[in-house]
Amino acid sequence: MRLNTALASAIISSATLLGYVHADDTEFASASDATSSTSISIQRPTFTPSTLKAPFLEQFTDDWKKRWTPSHAKKQDSSSNEDWAYVGEWSVEEPTVFKGIEGDKGLVVKNAAAHHAISAKFPKKIDNKGKTLVVQYEVKLQNSLVCGGAYMKLLQDNKKLHAEEFSNASPYVIMFGPDKCGTTNKVHFIFRHKNPKTGEYEEKHLNAPPVARTTKVTSVYTLIVKPDQSFQIFIDGDSVKNGTLLEDFTPAVNPPKEIDDPKDKKPEDWVDDAQIPDPDAKKPDDWDEDAPYEIADLDATKPDDWLEDEPVNIPDPEAEKPEDWDDEEDGDWIAPAVINPRCKEVSGCGPWNRPMKKNPDYKGKWAAPLIDNPVYKGQWAPRKIPNPGYFEDKTPANFEPMGAIGFEIWTMQNDILFDNIYIGHSIQDAETLRKETFDIKKPIEAAEEEAQKPKPEEEPPSVSFSEDPVSYVREKVETFIGLARENPVQAVQELPEVAGGLGALLATILLVIFGTLRLGGSAATPKDAVKKGKEVASAAKEKNEEAISSATETAKGGATKRTTRPSAE
Repeated sequence: MRLNTALASAIISSATLLGYVHADDTEFASASDATSSTSISIQRPTFTPSTLKAPFLEQFTDDWKKRWTPSHAKKQDSSSNEDWAYVGEWSVEEPTVFKGIEGDKGLVVKNAAAHHAISAKFPKKIDNKGKTLVVQYEVKLQNSLVCGGAYMKLLQDNKKLHAEEFSNASPYVIMFGPDKCGTTNKVHFIFRHKNPKTGEYEEKHLNAPPVARTTKVTSVYTLIVKPDQSFQIFIDGDSVKNGTLLEDFTPAVNPPKEIDDPKDKKPEDWVDDAQIPDPDAKKPDDWDEDAPYEIADLDATKPDDWLEDEPVNIPDPEAEKPEDWDDEEDGDWIAPAVINPRCKEVSGCGPWNRPMKKNPDYKGKWAAPLIDNPVYKGQWAPRKIPNPGYFEDKTPANFEPMGAIGFEIWTMQNDILFDNIYIGHSIQDAETLRKETFDIKKPIEAAEEEAQKPKPEEEPPSVSFSEDPVSYVREKVETFIGLARENPVQAVQELPEVAGGLGALLATILLVIFGTLRLGGSAATPKDAVKKGKEVASAAKEKNEEAISSATETAKGGATKRTTRPSAE
């Protein structure tokens, strides 16, 4: 009897605890809001320019206008006689969506549905012969990307390279970066190759390019081209494409050694039909070409419930003549037809006709069977001759010298941000820059994105605690258990009062059982259990407040500045 009384005491204690929490629901909700506010109050490090050295490294510091010049040229449209001015504006500013590092600015496309062009000359030309070329930059699509480009161009070094006249006609060496519109969604890698015989340039497009990232968080795109003619593309530090310049581009770098002889013509008597109708075949006498494909099924019978006198459609009995209907001008009003409701209850209505079935005697039009053509000579093809334009370039990775970088794009979305551009020859330096910038801002942006996602609304209990305490507690506990099976942490966060109540219940049961095992122990009364439950609830509430206070103080701590070198150094 003592043990049963003890268990009753524990249950009452748990119910009292949940009731106490429910009574102070507003106070606990306030504390929960404070915790939620703390979780999205993300501390950001402060931007510090990198100390890395490279042929070109751009982080858009305050002196960026000394290097970058917007274009005032016109875009030449080969598909029409019109020219489009580069009226799109550029700005250097911090992100307005999911900011990662305090004070970290980037180059931003400010206008939607406009042509933009801007470029920056390199301190000195970049010659890649015999070297590894590394191109890396960040793209942040603050309004996503539905239709537009976010790629860069490395421009050919020449004396005519005037920044104010940079346009789509300016010769480039490499085009690299994301592009999306309609069904097109890819990361471009195009390089212009010079024919050593003719001196003409031809664009080489990457086969099966990778898909671009179009979320609002920052992505970093990296292109590495090595002297062995191999290349590799990374997105966010992950390899997404690799191959060689000699095998993975269209048109191919090197033309074929032989081509079809343009002067060779197929002889008039050439037979290239492998089979012909058998001239000796004859149509069988019993072949009926006029037999129909289907015939009526004579074995079918009309269903007993078929209503032949009932029409399939009837005037809608609920339809009413419009008030503004004029019989003289509009004619006699006729109610719209609806399906006869009586026909829905039976097999059918109206005149009954036998269903059709496939005619077993149907053979269709007769045709003679095919036989091998005795005079077949095979498929004709022109003879091959040596290609007069043949050449072999074994080192297309020796790109022509590059003198500038440019963004020349059209986009339907504004606020595209470019940042942390590296162009050089060191894979390690590019990786270090990525660790100094992207790897720091990525988790911060991801946390902010997650915090701004709409939270699933918690369904209120079907009963209140005052109406039915037992059902209220049971419903809360069942909800907690269901959440805990999927995500225990989320269950505790969304229903902290249940977690506390179950903890108190378990502790109380253990204390009671321990007490019953001791000699001379006295049985606890329900009044004692209620008192103990309130004490446990008060202690749980105080611990919760202390945890929230501690989390808030931690969040107020100073942000650590981003170092510009890896921790290993």
